[in-house]
Amino acid sequence: MKGQLIENRIVIWDLQDSRSLFSQGYYGKPVGITKPKPDEINVPLILDLIEGCYLLQKSKIKIFKEKKHISENDLLTICRNEYHNFDKKFLVYKDFRDKGYIVNPGIKFGCDYAVYQKGPGIDHAPYLVQVYNSSDIITATGVVLAGRLATTVRKQFILAIPRGKSKVDCLALDWWRA
Repeated sequence: MKGQLIENRIVIWDLQDSRSLFSQGYYGKPVGITKPKPDEINVPLILDLIEGCYLLQKSKIKIFKEKKHISENDLLTICRNEYHNFDKKFLVYKDFRDKGYIVNPGIKFGCDYAVYQKGPGIDHAPYLVQVYNSSDIITATGVVLAGRLATTVRKQFILAIPRGKSKVDCLALDWWRA
């Protein structure tokens, strides 16, 4: 499958490739379809850079910009310029994806990722994930804010802390009433 790098997004123009990629893991967002079903995809697919990097590493797509092939190293350089703490965020994305979860941007929830067990439109994302460095200080106020957000939208808040180049420690916060 071919993707075209346009600014900080990757577009899959071929409609069959678009449908296939979305139905094989809910990658990307179909243009103009808010709650897509895999069999209804008849438009190009927009991938964010983290998804594109993951799919490139898995040899599922090739990426071009103005007919020039973009290597994995080129894309990593672009990603590092676009995302604060890209390597850590990518490691967390990859860890959840490799475990079979569907990972979407969590911007509407105020976190890094919304993570699904089955996929958008099939289930609600049960997890909100925020990536932290092991040296980050997490205040009591920060924990309460995360907990209130997650509780309000009926999700579990996960602090994901990358360790080294391949390990991710996760701390899940559950909220209950006494």
